[in-house]
Amino acid sequence: MLLCDFHIHTKYSDGSVELRRAVDLFGQAGFDVIAITDHVVNGDSSFGKLAHRFRFTVNENNFDDYMAHVRQEAERAYDKYGMLIIPGVEISKNYISSDKSAHILILDIKEFIPACWSYEKIFREAKGQDALVIACHPHHTSEMTIRETLFLWNNRDKYAKYIDAWEIANRDDVFNVISLKKYPYIANSDFHRTRHLYSWKTLLNCEKKVESVKQCIRHNKGVAITLFRN
Repeated sequence: MLLCDFHIHTKYSDGSVELRRAVDLFGQAGFDVIAITDHVVNGDSSFGKLAHRFRFTVNENNFDDYMAHVRQEAERAYDKYGMLIIPGVEISKNYISSDKSAHILILDIKEFIPACWSYEKIFREAKGQDALVIACHPHHTSEMTIRETLFLWNNRDKYAKYIDAWEIANRDDVFNVISLKKYPYIANSDFHRTRHLYSWKTLLNCEKKVESVKQCIRHNKGVAITLFRN
């Protein structure tokens, strides 16, 4: 089984750890597959405007540099640790109301996707790039530092068809509603600080290749979760 974490932030958005250091932390801990998923924040709300002002977001202007750096680190990580890195982003639609807010991981992204687009346009573009679409922390959380993002869950009848998997666990939280609906699932750390390394993770029974990982998650066969502790 491959030990995986598909939700990792760095100083490219609101993480406290540089990209290279984050890669080394996961590589030294024995991970097989990770995804770097810095925020792409909407600019059409007060929260979004603050994120852009303080550079807590990847934007269209630095997206190519971000991707080039992730790919560079991916080569180093595979050579040094045998660890696969998948480039991604977290589309972050932040509003005052948690019922309007949603965060979406786009894994194996190729081209920039603005967070201000409609949900349907974001999902169609992700599918056009053959990227995975993951609903992040879709239900109530216990972590004060994580914004509650309930829009996708509250509108699941409309949007579930676009979503490849839902986070059934995020950091220390477990969302049993995902299990009860029998939705495809994964588990992630939502890594922002070094201590977040120790949290829920995904185990995949597949080859250590990007396409194999995506297929395993989409089909949701050979997928398990584990609580990774020090």
